[in-house]
Amino acid sequence: MKITDALRGEHGVLYVLFEDVRETINDSDNIEVIRKSISTLDKALLSHAGIEDSILFPALDQHIAGMGPLEMMRAEHQEVDELVAAARVEQDMATLKSQAKQLIDLAFGHFQKEEMALFAMAEQFLSEEELAALGEQWAAKRNVTVEGHSCISAA
Repeated sequence: MKITDALRGEHGVLYVLFEDVRETINDSDNIEVIRKSISTLDKALLSHAGIEDSILFPALDQHIAGMGPLEMMRAEHQEVDELVAAARVEQDMATLKSQAKQLIDLAFGHFQKEEMALFAMAEQFLSEEELAALGEQWAAKRNVTVEGHSCISAA
């Protein structure tokens, strides 16, 4: 499996999580419930960004380093981290809900840029073999089986 396909699949799951967090924001006035929802989203986004940062982006650096798309993606990963850090300590309910909405909007827009531009660039500059090898790295990090090959490490 190509890494771009794997990451698109992760986006699909994260879109569902975005909707769950939006519902929580709209339905709850309990600051701890909202923080827990944001924390769950943060863990998923952090894991996803970590794979992009450690597997996909370095492979693309060889081809498009210094160009805007990769730097924008890295900057947006940092913005997500900053919004989550602010939400962890926010005491005002309205501000916390606003931060959570900003986080979802930022991540959603980020995913759209990846799906429309960055993944297409990856598929343009990286060979099918390279994309598949990166996909194997993704599977190993996720401890999943892809195309009949187990990537689960014996721990």
